[in-house]
Amino acid sequence: MTHTAKGTCQIRMQPEETTSPQLGRMSFSKIWEGDLSGTGTGELLSVGDPKSGTAAYTVLEVFEGELAGRRGSFAFHQYGTMHAGQTTLRYEMVPASGTGELAGISGTLHLDIASGVHQYTLSYDLSE
Repeated sequence: MTHTAKGTCQIRMQPEETTSPQLGRMSFSKIWEGDLSGTGTGELLSVGDPKSGTAAYTVLEVFEGELAGRRGSFAFHQYGTMHAGQTTLRYEMVPASGTGELAGISGTLHLDIASGVHQYTLSYDLSE
């Protein structure tokens, strides 16, 4: 059965050194609030020129906290492209990454950013 969780998240990015001027790398920490409550840490790699609106990136993130009264962790994989001002984004849970009471979780996340606020809708399945 598919469940839905909603809320917001706050992110703090820290630029890291790269081996090429075309590559971008950032580490980040995130605070998840709402139905998904906890912290995330991860890495972002990009190529292109995000300031001009044309780039591609991938993100790996580990979430630790609580969802639907269950504690544990799992990983997200996010990847996107930007071209001519249009953004395409996929945000998925990494298969078999759930631990603790979140073992067996799977799902996708939809992210909206309005006025600097990151709002999420998580659609997930959790083994009973």
